[in-house]
Amino acid sequence: MSAGRCDAASRPRAGGRPKGSRVIDVTDEHYQRIAETYERNWADRPEYVVWMADRIMSWLRPSPGDRIADIGSGTGLFLSKLLDAASPQTPILCVDPSQHMLDLLPDDARLSPVRATAEQIASGEVPIRYDQVDAFVFKEAIHHVKDIPGTLRGLAARLAPGGRILIVTLPPRLEYPLFPEALDRFAANQPDPADIAGAMRAAGLRTEHRFEEYAVTIDREQWIGLVRNQWMSVLSTFSPEEIEEGVETIRLRHPEHELSYTDRFAFIQGFND
Repeated sequence: MSAGRCDAASRPRAGGRPKGSRVIDVTDEHYQRIAETYERNWADRPEYVVWMADRIMSWLRPSPGDRIADIGSGTGLFLSKLLDAASPQTPILCVDPSQHMLDLLPDDARLSPVRATAEQIASGEVPIRYDQVDAFVFKEAIHHVKDIPGTLRGLAARLAPGGRILIVTLPPRLEYPLFPEALDRFAANQPDPADIAGAMRAAGLRTEHRFEEYAVTIDREQWIGLVRNQWMSVLSTFSPEEIEEGVETIRLRHPEHELSYTDRFAFIQGFND
């Protein structure tokens, strides 16, 4: 799940391959490059990390012993609240195709890294320790899934009775102070939350879906630093020259020293009744 670092995420894990995982050939140059600076990207906004972790906890409402898999977990930045329901016996499965991100998970026995994509978990290609899962969580990761309906069907089939899938995602149209080409490219590739909810229903799940908003104020130069660091995956599709052109557009359109915008997140939950 994707400011500031929570207590659990402040201790880096020693390097090495997760136990029980397979080597997966993936192109993750973007995440290799940003892994070391990923948490620092949010360091000046700890209140956002706390807010998002609280919202995920509120939607999911896990019970102690629930078997949870966080798909696209990255460095585990947003797992601080869910850790209260985990234990070394029933750890949260931190699923991510990027070994560089998994290497930065906290050294906590309540977390179990799994190097895999969502599709590989849904199909069973990469095995996990739980025969059934009580909750799958996607925090801004569903847009990386190539076959959303098929993947959700596979994950729904692995849910325990009463299990659920929670997806937190951005709408296609953002209000971010980015350059127009980045906003348009993001919109062209971002799945619509209504379509995701429809795919959940097609997988046999009862759904709940609504938007929640978070007001953001950020120093313009810090924002430009995030853009240059290509912290959003869509920004990694632009060349360094295009990024610099985009930065100049941002400066021209936003001469103010502080930028303000509203972050809108779709929370979509499917229940296996």
